[in-house]
Order: sequence, then C-alpha cells, then structure tokens
Amino acid sequence: MKHPYREKLYKHYLKTDRCVSMEKVNSWVKKVFLVCYPVSNDLTFPNETSFEGFMDELEGELIEILSCSLNVFDHDVNGIVRAFFDELPEIKAVLDTDVKAICDGDPAARSVEEVVRCYPGIRAIGAYRFAHFLYQKGVPIIPRMITECAHGSTGIDIHPGARIGNNFFIDHGTGVVIGETAEIGTNVKIYQGVTLGGLSVRKIDADEKRHPTIEDNVVIYAGATILGGKTVIGKNTIIGGNTFITKSVNPSTKIYHNPSHNEK
Repeated sequence: MKHPYREKLYKHYLKTDRCVSMEKVNSWVKKVFLVCYPVSNDLTFPNETSFEGFMDELEGELIEILSCSLNVFDHDVNGIVRAFFDELPEIKAVLDTDVKAICDGDPAARSVEEVVRCYPGIRAIGAYRFAHFLYQKGVPIIPRMITECAHGSTGIDIHPGARIGNNFFIDHGTGVVIGETAEIGTNVKIYQGVTLGGLSVRKIDADEKRHPTIEDNVVIYAGATILGGKTVIGKNTIIGGNTFITKSVNPSTKIYHNPSHNEK
C-alpha cells in the first residue's frame, strides 16, 4: 500500500473479530416488540400465512445475528433461537404486567396503546426482557447490544444481567441506570435519574454482587442513588428524591434527603 497508515488499519481490520451491527440488532428488537404489541400500521398481515412468513424471517434474522457473534461450535445457535421464540409468549406475559403497572400507576396514561407507543420506560423494559433471556443462555455481546440500543433511544440503561420481577414501572426514565447484579422485586416503581450501582468499579469484583437489591412494592423517586451489593431496600419502602444510600433500609421505611424527616 502507498500509505503506511492504511496498511496498519488494514492489518487491524483483518485481526478484528466480526460482529453484527447495532443497526441490525436494533431493527430486530423493534420488530419483536411490534409483534408483541401490534399497535402500529408499520406492521400488518393480510393473513396467517404472511404472519408465519414474517416470524420465519425474524427467526432467521436472530440465527444470523447470533451466528455472527458466537462460536457456532460451542453454541447451539438454532437451539437458542428456538428456545427464545418458544419462550416469547411467556416473556410477553411478564411484559404485559409492566404495561399494566404503568397504566394503573400513572394518571397520565390513558390506554395500553398510549403506553406501548409513547412510553420510553416500556421500550427499555421490553428490550431488557428480550436481552435477559439471551443473557441467561450464555449469549455474549448481543444481550448488551440489545439493551444499549434501548439506552441510546430512551436514556434508560438496564444491564441484561439484572434480575427484575413483574409489574416493573419506570416513569419518565431518562438517566436511569440499573447495574448487572441488581435484583428488583415485584411492583417496584422507579423515576428518572435513579442509579442502582456499585460502590466500586474494581475489576477484581467482576464476579461479585456489586449492585443493590430492591424488594417488593418499593418506590424510588427521581435522582436517588443506591449503591452496593450488600445494600437491601426492604419491601414497602419509599426512597425520596436525591437521596444517596449505601446501607440497607428496613421494610416499610420512608427515606428523605433531609435526615431529620426520616420516619418509620
């Protein structure tokens, strides 16, 4: 080559492992979401045969996505894809509880159609629930790409490794961060700017529980930061806005930014 820098870049290109593009992953996730919630004219089927053909295409796309990113000798790509689509009705059933939580919990929500069309929280939760299934199957990279696509469009960052129960409600959502080892129970509501993070970012802690546990029926208001793998927020607790918490909180407690206003 005439230019040394081009030769260096070309050699780097040859050594780089191939992976499917974010655009292709994002397109696939959007189509899966639309199949689960067909409230848009962007996706219509004149008959069952056309629907079957579309689902075949979706399965084929996932095979292609995983084949680009997995060692096909170490992973049963077709088996993972079959398992995902076999489980999709159950994943949707859980996602339905999240939609209902938003409809029931937000006075501004007028209908299911409004929630699935307009609410960034349900888009991010949906991407997380799809990604979490693949994460549990040991699929590398792709689950993180799925949730990062949602992060880019909603401002909500949910690691696919987090464990999140039914009836999960993220209101507004911009700036929400939920770490890899976070555990969230049922009927939990989180507002914008909440962080469920780690106390440290040391690489040696990669295999430890680094993020908090949020038990059932907890509300966490905007801007709250809750850190640490040993931190447990007890059930029926209310965490006020802009609080900073690194220790466990007993059940049925109210925590506010002004310590003098804390009350049982």
